[in-house]
Amino acid sequence: MAVTPASAPMNPLDIASHGPVIPVIVIDRVEDALPLAEALLAGGVKVLEVTLRTAAALPAIEAIARHLPEALVGVGTVLNADDARRASEAGARFAVSPGYTSDVGNACKGLGLPLLPGVATSGEIMAALADGFSFLKLFPAEAAGGIPLLKAWASPFGQVSFCPTGGISQATAPNYLALPNVCCVGGSWLTPADAMRQGDWARITQLARDTHALRAPV
Repeated sequence: MAVTPASAPMNPLDIASHGPVIPVIVIDRVEDALPLAEALLAGGVKVLEVTLRTAAALPAIEAIARHLPEALVGVGTVLNADDARRASEAGARFAVSPGYTSDVGNACKGLGLPLLPGVATSGEIMAALADGFSFLKLFPAEAAGGIPLLKAWASPFGQVSFCPTGGISQATAPNYLALPNVCCVGGSWLTPADAMRQGDWARITQLARDTHALRAPV
């Protein structure tokens, strides 16, 4: 059943305005969706990226969108137009892709679904810019070049803001967040697999609270 989003589509950069870290979430059991989202919300993390890596992902997005409208639940690992459509129907408020194609970009535009496209090369950045996207995900961040790459891109792509994702930890996140062209980071450390299996929601809430100290005061 389709879920109507709680409000009008957001500007993609609004995603970054709610905190320095977007949790990259893999949900194996639908029944974990609501307690997990509640644990993250309790820790002050409002933007949730549920990846399309398991059969539970779309039902989990629908459950969160329906029962916790205060959460900004989005979909990750969007590979094609059908992924975007199904996620939008489930109630996703935004989409994240590991790479960029115009097909995915145009599909999300047609759905009114804000897209955070993944890039790993200058050519991908140029393609995304040509289609109107300037808030981009560097993925996989560490493997693609990490902080030195983002510093090198700052001059030719001064109009681009980044959300580096992939290989970033609680320890290294502050180094990324200190860069002027980085708005936020994506991280899987907020939802450890063992904590998910054990239902240790208090641990996840504490990890969420800890994210607010990662960005140094300006």
